[in-house]
Amino acid sequence: MSKIKVKQEESLSIKFIHQMKVGDNRRLDLYFFLPKEMGIGPQSLNEEEYYHSAITGRRSYYSTGLHLPLVQSRFASQKKRTVEEFRLYLNLFAYQFSVAIETDSKELEQIEDPKEFFNSLQGLCDLVSQLLKKFRRNEPSDPKWKSYFENADNYLSWFCEQRLLKLLSRAPRSSEYSETLDAAIVLCRAESEHRKTKRYNSQQTKEDPNRISNKMLLLRRLIQQGVVLKEEMKTLGIGLKKMTTGFATAMVMLVVSALIIKAQGVFSGLTIALVLTLAVIYGFREIFKEDIRNALWRLIQKGRPKWSRLLRDTNSQAPIAKQLVWLDFMKSMELPDKVAEILKRRHRQNKLDAEVLHYGIHTRVTQKEFLAGYTSIQEQVNFSLAPFARYLERGKAKIYKEQDGKISNDSVERRYQINLILAVKDGKDEVQYARYKITMNRSTIIDISQSELPEGIEAIV
Repeated sequence: MSKIKVKQEESLSIKFIHQMKVGDNRRLDLYFFLPKEMGIGPQSLNEEEYYHSAITGRRSYYSTGLHLPLVQSRFASQKKRTVEEFRLYLNLFAYQFSVAIETDSKELEQIEDPKEFFNSLQGLCDLVSQLLKKFRRNEPSDPKWKSYFENADNYLSWFCEQRLLKLLSRAPRSSEYSETLDAAIVLCRAESEHRKTKRYNSQQTKEDPNRISNKMLLLRRLIQQGVVLKEEMKTLGIGLKKMTTGFATAMVMLVVSALIIKAQGVFSGLTIALVLTLAVIYGFREIFKEDIRNALWRLIQKGRPKWSRLLRDTNSQAPIAKQLVWLDFMKSMELPDKVAEILKRRHRQNKLDAEVLHYGIHTRVTQKEFLAGYTSIQEQVNFSLAPFARYLERGKAKIYKEQDGKISNDSVERRYQINLILAVKDGKDEVQYARYKITMNRSTIIDISQSELPEGIEAIV
């Protein structure tokens, strides 16, 4: 089974990453246990709105040699390749290179220890310099191919410079590592000079942050062609929801009609009392019609997937994978036995009532081979916890202490702990599990740590 990673993405978001091969059939479930004190539940958080606004994904071809320049071997015999093949392999390398640098730099941002930070920074600079040099050795001379190469080179040079400058702006203050700092600055200046020498960007574009940013976004979209899979989303159960609405309306009208007939039997002729009774009956109909429909729809929809997604190759349009997606609140009694058993491991004093938000995704990958040289696809899904944070309270408490007769106090921030249980099933294999603790406050995720599982429960390896 492919290892599934859960890590922090930004200050208030987490992500999971995994790879799937040809013919894989994988069901992945995430259970977020949100303490009741957070105030998050089906009454305050709409699942569909959260899905469309706070959950984003990226699915693309993947190579295990993420940090290796694939172009070196695939461009070795350029004369035997067409322009489209050249562009495809160029895009594959440029995209994976940019994702690798982005991933490494984000992980580096989380490091607070100066020694570890600058050692990692030096390694990242060496890696960037090495890969860019190898990449540029394969620059084609044919004008038909050269424009594609220059677009990729322009973007990678600018993107690497931006990621390094961002790291330097947040670097820990330390005079011990001035050499590493200077080396990173020299590399950034060298890339800026490289783009200037190649005349990749006009002077107007370089001087306007909006123009250079928009141009690089365009170049990134160009190098994603053929690599990032095309997604076709479909909301499931639209017809069933219409039938549910019709059935709920029919049931309400049946009751209303019976009450009207009963009222007409009680009152002889058209009287004020009859009119008032009918008004009350129709008023109750409007009050309960929506509630009955929503309750009936939740009952029918429970356990059913809400969306389907078809992934296609952007060049050939061939289907690569099909996915079903779930997102709903669950009751504790509806949890799988193994998930409930993992939760019981918590100490009794830490047991708190929680709302359970469940996200599930079932993927069936095609049996047909992918692009030449690629045997897997990678999926990365980001969950923004910002919609959770808006419900949290700001810390107002203070801790007092006395020293030498002087009393001082420290402000205490309010922290919340979300338990996350991940369950993965590949084909007919046994389900494997992992448990994480997410500690957060109103403004950021403070820590994500993995916890041990009870004996007898198979862990994700």
